[in-house]
Amino acid sequence: MRLPGDVVIPEPKLTRYLLVPRLKGDKSRFLARAGFALDNSPDLDLALRRLVRANDAQFDRADEYGTYYRVVGDLEGCNGIRLAVVTIWIERSSNGAIQFVTLFPFKEQFA
Repeated sequence: MRLPGDVVIPEPKLTRYLLVPRLKGDKSRFLARAGFALDNSPDLDLALRRLVRANDAQFDRADEYGTYYRVVGDLEGCNGIRLAVVTIWIERSSNGAIQFVTLFPFKEQFA
């Protein structure tokens, strides 16, 4: 199944979480390999939307907040480098909106 094109990607997820260096769970260094940084966060938003349009979503789990899906694929960087990633999305129980949750590097156990 493909997620719809109108997914929600909260800007703070990009600018206050993914693209900010952290002592634990840092994803900014990984994303920087593909040219993503705070000053071009809209490029990451666009790359995530392209990833969702190009790849199938797989059911991950469900809880009281909604149904979670995982989309695995290549995130195309603004410098042409592709990063193999797993992205997590939630279809919210409250309103049916599909929202970006997180991403992490692809590892073989997700194949």
